Amino acid sequence: MKLTNQALGAVMLALQKSIMEQTDIVPVLQGFVFADTEGGLIVENPPILEFDNNDENEEVNEDNALL
Repeated sequence: MKLTNQALGAVMLALQKSIMEQTDIVPVLQGFVFADTEGGLIVENPPILEFDNNDENEEVNEDNALL
C-alpha cells in the first residue's frame, strides 16, 4: 500500500500548518481519515490553511513583485 501524491500533499500541509501555528502535528495526523484507492491511500479530510490577505497594505511593482 502506497500514499498517493494527494496524501503526501496532505502530510506536507499538516506540517506547514503546524509550523505556521506553532502547534503539535500529531493530533492532525491522528485525525486523518484514509481511503484506499486503486492508486494508493488518499486523505479524505486534508488540513486547510487559511491566510490573512492584506492586499490593501501591499504595494506591487510592474513585475508583480512585492515592495
